[in-house]
Amino acid sequence: MKKIILLFVATIFLTNTHVFSVEKKTSFFKPWNSKNTSKDVSAGKTLKKKKFFKPWGKNTSKNESSMIYKKNKSSSQKTKTNNTEQNISFYTGTFDTIDKEGDEQTSLMGIEHKNENLFRDTLLGRFSPTTGGFVTKKSSVYLYSGIEADYNLGPINISPSFAPGYYEAGDGKNLGSALEFKSEVKIGVDLFENSNLGYSYSHISNNDWGDINPGTDNQSVIFSKKF
Repeated sequence: MKKIILLFVATIFLTNTHVFSVEKKTSFFKPWNSKNTSKDVSAGKTLKKKKFFKPWGKNTSKNESSMIYKKNKSSSQKTKTNNTEQNISFYTGTFDTIDKEGDEQTSLMGIEHKNENLFRDTLLGRFSPTTGGFVTKKSSVYLYSGIEADYNLGPINISPSFAPGYYEAGDGKNLGSALEFKSEVKIGVDLFENSNLGYSYSHISNNDWGDINPGTDNQSVIFSKKF
């Protein structure tokens, strides 16, 4: 009888101990796995992620927008500047103006181009390449490319230049060679914005490299416009 009572008591004790142990284990893990805790943790992660990345994203967007705006503005200014860097000159005048006989003297018309992007400042002044050509009333043609200096005295511009070129006499004066050299001096006055009116005097000869070297002196009125 005592053995039965002891077995019964022992069974109840072990059973209560097991239940206690299960409840304790459950109470230990349940809060960690509970829905509320999961939501809090998830919410915490989400808030932390948003707090870390969202402002950075906004700032980056603003910075990128600012950079794009500055780039577009710079490109616009550059385009606007480039529109006034091409200098085109139109001129007309007299070819062989001091011809004593007067049989070779005739009129001429020409065009000349300078790109101000190619200007270079030196100890001797501001230089740039120049390219142009003219045709006379007697079908003489001269095409040239050389270098020109530019000196500004307020609204007055003085521009000496030197340019070798190709000469074709046509029905006009024989200069003795296809290769001729043009020395010229221009004096101009600024009229309006990007506009200039001037006078030029030039001499063309072959430096005695041809069969003959009569040379020719020319004068013309020049209108220049920057585009």
